[in-house]
Amino acid sequence: MTPHPTPPALPTLADLPSGDAHLIEKPLSSEQVFRGRLLDVRLDHVSLPDGGRATREYIVHNGAVMVIPLLDDGRLLLERQYRYPLQRAMIEFPAGKLEVGEAGIRCAVRELREETGYEAAEWAHAGQLHNAIAYATEHIQVWLARGLTAGERSLDEGEFLDVFAATAEELAAWCRDGAVTDAKTLVGLLWIQQWRAGLWDLAWKTEAEHVAAG
Repeated sequence: MTPHPTPPALPTLADLPSGDAHLIEKPLSSEQVFRGRLLDVRLDHVSLPDGGRATREYIVHNGAVMVIPLLDDGRLLLERQYRYPLQRAMIEFPAGKLEVGEAGIRCAVRELREETGYEAAEWAHAGQLHNAIAYATEHIQVWLARGLTAGERSLDEGEFLDVFAATAEELAAWCRDGAVTDAKTLVGLLWIQQWRAGLWDLAWKTEAEHVAAG
């Protein structure tokens, strides 16, 4: 068997050029080509790092939140909702769009209550994810909720979804097998696994404490 040639040594992150100047694309002009209830589509002409020109099509989005609700018995609260673009029902964590200027905790509390009927005694902000970096500005704040109390749902008009409970192990198996492919839910599972393993920390606070902290 012919031996494979030794691959060249790859740089580490610390070996890369300092700063981003050699990568940045500078906008030359911007045009709004479509504006709907949800989507704001832009077409920009940009200058590339080597002086060339290109066009970039992308969606401007105000952002959203995702809630990972933890039941007292250790299970997770999940939803099953039909997503028209994919023509299938998807398993997801509760989520919703941020209003302009709205605090993430306020949106998280509202979406959890409206979609599932549950309220939480404590909340933890895990961070954020960018789910479509090549063509959208959307960011999704990741929140965990515990100390849940059941109540009545208040779905938006035209909104239909199932609410159910599952273990983290069941969710992981669905992700492995391709039954769950939603990007934010995959990230949510990662957070659950890392936090429960003691590798990632979370600061739990009440809703009022998060609001006061800004």
